[in-house]
Amino acid sequence: MRAEISFGKSLVGILFVGLAAASCTTTPKPAAAPVKAKPKQAQSAKVTFNYTTKDRDCLKRAMYFESQHSDEAGYMAVGSVVMNRLTSGAYADSICGVVAQKKQFAPGVMTREVKPQAEPELATAADAILSGERHPAVGDAMFFHTAGLKFPYNNMHYVTVAGGNAFYEKRDEDGTLETPPPLPSYEVAMNYVPGESMLPPQFAVLIPSEVPVPIPSPDPAPTASINPLPMPAAVTAIEPAPGTPIAIPTPRPAYDSVMLRPSIPAIGG
Repeated sequence: MRAEISFGKSLVGILFVGLAAASCTTTPKPAAAPVKAKPKQAQSAKVTFNYTTKDRDCLKRAMYFESQHSDEAGYMAVGSVVMNRLTSGAYADSICGVVAQKKQFAPGVMTREVKPQAEPELATAADAILSGERHPAVGDAMFFHTAGLKFPYNNMHYVTVAGGNAFYEKRDEDGTLETPPPLPSYEVAMNYVPGESMLPPQFAVLIPSEVPVPIPSPDPAPTASINPLPMPAAVTAIEPAPGTPIAIPTPRPAYDSVMLRPSIPAIGG
């Protein structure tokens, strides 16, 4: 009997110790921390420049004549300089304004003829420039001259040679740009403006005005003079002397058979 009581107490003690141990080692799981959403990075707005069909033509002309009709690398290098000047704020605010600035680009760049065989590659390069591509080595350069020439200036920091030209930046002794830095291409957006009127200013009168101009009614009074001028006397035909050869005028040739005179090349081009 005592043995049974002792066995029972032992069993109860073991169960109690087990429960106590379980209650001490078991800890509640910490609540999962809420996942924080990553803040969205605000995208910087691009600086937008408008361009027209005429601006694209000006860009092509600068690339063609300044690169000595070379290749895509020469086209892209000159086009990068044009865009650097446009976005620096130190030059004109349009592509044509930059290209047509006096004493900056080749003489006759706005008037000389672009060879038709160069058009496909030239158009591809111009569209690439307007889409944000640049020559990788031009960097911030806004100046160039014919490769091989030397000048006694210490601020000419050369970056690359392409299309027969040496491209350089103007920097002081500390390496700082002496000109306003251009915007990087990823901060520039080119916006095409369609429907540009190509009429020169002298033809503005051809555009009808909104307000109709009144037309005066004809004067009912006779327009003839009170003292009309005398009628000229009849012209007496002069008969040629016998045996004199008579020149018969040749008829005027048709317009399609007329040879047009070739264009005169521009002076100083």
